[in-house]
Amino acid sequence: MSSIEALRRFVVVAEELSFTRAADRLFISQPSLSRQIRQLELSLRARLFERDRRTVTLTAAGAALLPEARRIVEQWESAQRAVAAAREDRTLVVGFQTRIGRGLVPSISSALPGWDLRFRQVPWHDPTVGLGDGQVDVAVAWLPMPDDGEYEWTVVSTEERWVALSASHPLATRPEVTLSDLAEEPFVAMPVSAGPMRDFWLAGDQRSEPAVVGAEAETAEEAFELVAAGRAVVLVSAGNAELYRRDDVVSRPVAGLPPSRLAIVWRRSDRRQAVRTLVEAFVTCMCAV
Repeated sequence: MSSIEALRRFVVVAEELSFTRAADRLFISQPSLSRQIRQLELSLRARLFERDRRTVTLTAAGAALLPEARRIVEQWESAQRAVAAAREDRTLVVGFQTRIGRGLVPSISSALPGWDLRFRQVPWHDPTVGLGDGQVDVAVAWLPMPDDGEYEWTVVSTEERWVALSASHPLATRPEVTLSDLAEEPFVAMPVSAGPMRDFWLAGDQRSEPAVVGAEAETAEEAFELVAAGRAVVLVSAGNAELYRRDDVVSRPVAGLPPSRLAIVWRRSDRRQAVRTLVEAFVTCMCAV
């Protein structure tokens, strides 16, 4: 983790004065956040927080660091914006976590002649799909996204949720399955840091008992390898069931689940016309599919 990110997380804990609330806000696990703050304390050779079972307070060192940390984070974000503004006007990076497909890439490329569009796959551990740390300008992302006011999005596709099974799985012969049929099945899960997206793709809101997590994966490719090996099953969108089709995996609709939503997402603070143009092109092309 970078020093800037460590300071950013320190600021969130200092604002919340709760590791639990801070972890929720950052979409990471509380133990992971505690370790990261401890590493920052070790690097600074100073205790930043006093902690007991009920309260979290800033130490004198933590109180001294807070305004400086805010200033450093703000300066870094300002520097990122300055670099972005100075970049080639027609160079934009599009982030994604699962294959985009759906005819979008060639459509966008033809809709923006002369633009240098670059595509970057971001692992599932990043719930912002690269937007949070400035890796990408626009993301093609499955909702839910972190809803902290930093991002805007437009839904471009609504797709049923299916389940991907090993071709030898007993349920693979059925035309459709229910979540009850899958209640005892081990599922592939995204990392905990994926936040609410992890729960959505485990159908957490529709279960009476938590999902059985048989394995975790950082990418769709890893997930499908686990499925093909018979180690677990995984929920996928109907479109991705087609995009990731392979002989050793079978995908079936799951009756009764609310659909998934694919969105184009951008930073609310990014007012560049190039970004708006790209978003509009994505929406237009997707609506034409």
